Amino acid sequence: MSDIVPPEVRPKPAVPAKPPNVGAPSPSSPFPPQGLGVGGGGISAPPPSAIPVPTGSHGPIHGGSHSVGHGIGHSVSHAGSHTAPHSGGHSHSGSHSSSGGSTLLGYIGIDTIIEQMRKKTMKTGFDFNIMVVGHSGLGKSTLVNTLFKSQVSRRSAGWARDEKIPKTVEIKAVSHVIEEGGVKMKLTVVDTPGFGDQINNDNCWEPISKYINEQYEKFLKEEVNITRKKRIPDTRVHCCLYFISPTGHSLRQLDTEFMKRLSHSVNIIPVIAKADTLTIEERQEFKQRVRKELEMSGIEFYPQKEFDDDMEDKSDNDKIREAMPFAVVGSDKEYQVNGKRVLGRKTAWGIVEVENPNHCEFAQLRDFLIRSHLQDLKEVTHNIHYETYRAKRLNENGGLHPISSAETQESNL
Repeated sequence: MSDIVPPEVRPKPAVPAKPPNVGAPSPSSPFPPQGLGVGGGGISAPPPSAIPVPTGSHGPIHGGSHSVGHGIGHSVSHAGSHTAPHSGGHSHSGSHSSSGGSTLLGYIGIDTIIEQMRKKTMKTGFDFNIMVVGHSGLGKSTLVNTLFKSQVSRRSAGWARDEKIPKTVEIKAVSHVIEEGGVKMKLTVVDTPGFGDQINNDNCWEPISKYINEQYEKFLKEEVNITRKKRIPDTRVHCCLYFISPTGHSLRQLDTEFMKRLSHSVNIIPVIAKADTLTIEERQEFKQRVRKELEMSGIEFYPQKEFDDDMEDKSDNDKIREAMPFAVVGSDKEYQVNGKRVLGRKTAWGIVEVENPNHCEFAQLRDFLIRSHLQDLKEVTHNIHYETYRAKRLNENGGLHPISSAETQESNL
């Protein structure tokens, strides 16, 4: 019997260690450590709202996904497959896995894409455009100034004695660049003085609807240019705060008509203004009544149920939908309470603290609008409302003709 020669045993190659500082954000970074969950060496990617990236521009993302954080990690599902030669058998080392990605032999550095995107976003900044609608005296400008802790809206002291209420609805847009933690945001506040202030308010929503569609049209014309800008200026309205008067009874016909007509072209977030005029019991009853009336009228406010991406989103958004409309109080004045300076409204019986959740729901609105859903508001605007307008326009005209640079400059004048 011939001697059996044992197969050659090759030593397993050493796995290179992950470089100490690759993919780790700096201590001053506003983002937590992030990764992709590939091969056991990573962490989960952040939700789209974690990184504010200008949607619709030719920014830092060129993948096949519509949002930041989505679609990352699918390109590595075949990494390491078919790399080993056939030796003595027909097995493949690093074969396909039916459950997803393959095991990596060492650190690649894919998780650094999050840090790369963060750096680029911090350099370019991003846009956010918010519209406020409601009749005068509801504190619209004051609330926006409170949200962003700066004088970003027009004078919040109300109408001056010599200033007349507009006979028609006007559109006034004011832009500011605000910066926090190295992140720059161009904030545009669109005010609508004159809305709901007339005896006859028929069709008073038409100037607002016209303005919203004009911004979509402006963006569409930039897109069909033969030579497009690297970054298209985004003036589209990402969010419309609709202020409901704290009557404690029901919605006005104007309220339901406005939201019904514009809910399919802009993200509407209803809020109950000056909630400190209602008791806690009155406030809860009024909120339930408003939700029921909106549901009976078929009005969908943001976040819409049909746009929930997964069960986690649905669970989070269900809690928000159950709390809406938020009953808020705005103030840009500070008072001393228990040794601390707080924003509030001083009354004969005490101080209403704006950011105290026991006093009003301003903190919930701020967290929802800025800290968790700001990026999603931009994405829904671009992927749903703008795409609906774009498809309609292209179907009407049989496709828009490309616009020359000279025509574009002339239209911007």
